[in-house]
Amino acid sequence: MEQTGAREEDPLAGAPRVRVPQQADARGRRTVRRSSVRGQILDALRAALVGGDLAPGEVYSAPALGERFGVSATPVREAMQQLAVEGAVEVVPNRGFRVTERSSRELAELAEVRALIEVPVMLRLARTVPAARWAELRPLAEATAREAASGDLARYAESDRAFHGAVLALSGNQQLVQVAGDLHRRSQWPLVSGPVAGRRADLVADAAEHMALLDALAARDLAVVSALVGEHFTGSGG
Repeated sequence: MEQTGAREEDPLAGAPRVRVPQQADARGRRTVRRSSVRGQILDALRAALVGGDLAPGEVYSAPALGERFGVSATPVREAMQQLAVEGAVEVVPNRGFRVTERSSRELAELAEVRALIEVPVMLRLARTVPAARWAELRPLAEATAREAASGDLARYAESDRAFHGAVLALSGNQQLVQVAGDLHRRSQWPLVSGPVAGRRADLVADAAEHMALLDALAARDLAVVSALVGEHFTGSGG
């Protein structure tokens, strides 16, 4: 059993309680759809990781987090197990889950791998995709700019992944989109030192690169595309 006292202070004080989806069974009784609850908890935990609400090196118990989200410990534990598979947390027997402590070196390695995968793809897309298709992605780039201005790390991370996913989706390779998306998500987890002061300015600069990238892709300027993607991955938001 996980001990609920693994962390005394409330890591998610003020967090909204998760709305538990329900459906009627054959007798008309309301039953909880566990898979939907688990998915919502997983999304909420990922947002908490990106936003720094779950601190690197700290141990959190499923019962305590479940109480905060207004659900049982079971979907929280299942969501945490998924995060353990992804490397975001590690299981601590009889206590709960410890948020993985990441280094700047790991972040640099992720940026290198992402560049190796995505730069060639984007250069190919720059040669083949009509300018009108890139124009269709401008609302996604504009959304990242709005979220960056708000300074909300979790919401920016979500919009950032949506933009990059939409760009790579033009390749028609769903395996690429999935692999790149997983690497992208891992690159957004906080470092050991936690969120950096002045993060909003970093996010605004990162979002601006999205617009510049679309312009370069539409113009088929391969040199600028290559430079922007490489710099983007080594920046703050990615």
